[in-house]
Amino acid sequence: MDVVARLASQRAVVIFSKSTCCMSHAIKRLFYEQGVSPEIIEIDQDMYGKEIEWALARLGCSPTVPAVFVGGKFVGTANTVMTLHLNGSLKKLLKDAGALWL
Repeated sequence: MDVVARLASQRAVVIFSKSTCCMSHAIKRLFYEQGVSPEIIEIDQDMYGKEIEWALARLGCSPTVPAVFVGGKFVGTANTVMTLHLNGSLKKLLKDAGALWL
């Protein structure tokens, strides 16, 4: 879990993803369309991918990707992020983390 915590705190928004996952693609696109440039960690292409996936599962990520961290804190997976977006709270989280200025 130390690897996940370290990576999650490196940028305002970090998305743990798999390059072949359609939900990961949708979440990445959502952030790009909001004007956010998240750090993307493709765990299927990372040498520590299995360790990262195991740590995400221990955090309660089910499924393990996409797992979104904002301001170093775990926000949730696709369902939670889409809910936050639809109810308007995602923008506030992004602003508070310094990922969005407008």
